[in-house]
Amino acid sequence: MSSLLSVFHLWVSRLINAVAIITSVVLVGMVFFMVISRYVFNWSIIGMDEIALISAMWLYMSGAVIASRRSEHLVVDFLPQRISSPALLKIHQRLIAMIMLLTSGFFVFLAWKLLGFSLRLPQYTPGLKLPELIAKSAVMLASVGCFLYALRDLLTGKTCHNPQEEE
Repeated sequence: MSSLLSVFHLWVSRLINAVAIITSVVLVGMVFFMVISRYVFNWSIIGMDEIALISAMWLYMSGAVIASRRSEHLVVDFLPQRISSPALLKIHQRLIAMIMLLTSGFFVFLAWKLLGFSLRLPQYTPGLKLPELIAKSAVMLASVGCFLYALRDLLTGKTCHNPQEEE
């Protein structure tokens, strides 16, 4: 079961990394093209900013999941460096994991409400008429991902992971 879980974790990690890379490239390319088209050619192309904003949402939310996977979402290492007792350090790690679990649980609740609102009253972008559900689904994905990684940290008792172990 553990090997199946690690294979699943590896594929999810690769997928989230791919989303972050693709959205980064799209975002940089779109913003560069918008600047060149507006200031060099004096063009204003409808919908370019909408695609850039949707890409930005997916980039930010995939970045949140990556930070949670690496346990770099909330890193203040002043206190752990001062704790000399292994037992107190374990308590501190569990406390941080519990705080992150509660915070990300609230994040899931808010994302669920946002998604429900978007399904009840669908909204579309003004230029390309793209459903805003595309961007809001990134928030839902990030909230669930952050919650699951916070749960992992609570169950394992670890809050500092080596990013090289992820690949």
